[in-house]
Amino acid sequence: MADAAAMFEVVKPGLATTVQDLGRPGYYHLGLPISGAMDRFALIAANRLVGNADGAAGLEAVFLGPVLKFSADAVVAITGATMPPKLDGVEQPLWTAFAVSAGQELSFGYLKAGARAYVAIAGGIDVPEVHGSRSTYALGGLGGYEGRALRAGDAVKFGVSAGSPRLGVTIPEDIRRNAPQSGTVLRAMPGLYWHRITEESQGTFFEDEWKVAPEADRIGYRFKGGRALDFVPREPPFGAGSDPSNIVDSCYPYGSIQVPGGTEPIVLHRDAVSGGGYFMVGTVISADMDLIGQLQPHQPVRFESIDMDGALAARREEKARLNRLGEFLGSS
Repeated sequence: MADAAAMFEVVKPGLATTVQDLGRPGYYHLGLPISGAMDRFALIAANRLVGNADGAAGLEAVFLGPVLKFSADAVVAITGATMPPKLDGVEQPLWTAFAVSAGQELSFGYLKAGARAYVAIAGGIDVPEVHGSRSTYALGGLGGYEGRALRAGDAVKFGVSAGSPRLGVTIPEDIRRNAPQSGTVLRAMPGLYWHRITEESQGTFFEDEWKVAPEADRIGYRFKGGRALDFVPREPPFGAGSDPSNIVDSCYPYGSIQVPGGTEPIVLHRDAVSGGGYFMVGTVISADMDLIGQLQPHQPVRFESIDMDGALAARREEKARLNRLGEFLGSS
């Protein structure tokens, strides 16, 4: 349990700062999304730096960081986007655990790269669990701090650390997943409805450069700029509707790429609904979903086709990155 005095006050909330952990799996079939950190590796790294379990709740700050005033001593770490943290105006290192004294104010400089920064505090954010998770699902108004993004004046508790913070330790760049740059590639497996588009469109989808649209959030990232997809003619099945991109309602896997009207792909992310009536051209592999959470609007990307063996190999590579992180922190 948190000490009554172990809390911080939200002086400024930033653009969209929420409490997130690693999410609430197990309820997707009921329409309740996974939620949790968009960049899971960044949150895990921050938690390990401050001595927390991987799944402890931290803060996810999007594009603009919050200003937080601490009422008790704490140890914090900031990872993910390059959004330099400051203590009472003095810049602190990223991907490093550092001490905060009672009365000090944590703020952030301007975003330089990436989209989402993660703030871990030793002991974790102390909000009630909802269905086994402290993650905020704002669209459903549950989890996190009162089911919403933080607001000025909120008083947020944090717990007492049971681990050993790695004060002053910095995670090396070769272990971090740095913010995606121009030319980012998102690997995707063609989906169950791949046959709905023509052979030519199957090629152009992976050939074209797409750009992140301004409509990019925790529910899904929209992409623009590629050629529209052409559909194979069909007799619309009952209940699908006349638009060729419509299907009879079906389940949406996490990471699925739906293309309403065949024009603008949308990759469904942590807070996406679990089913609907748009066809899915494919699914972004789990190893690349963290990258999407760090993409900025107008950033160019390309989709690359990958098979199951390649997807599983990529997942093993991400597991190896976590293992290197554990080995480094264990020896530091």
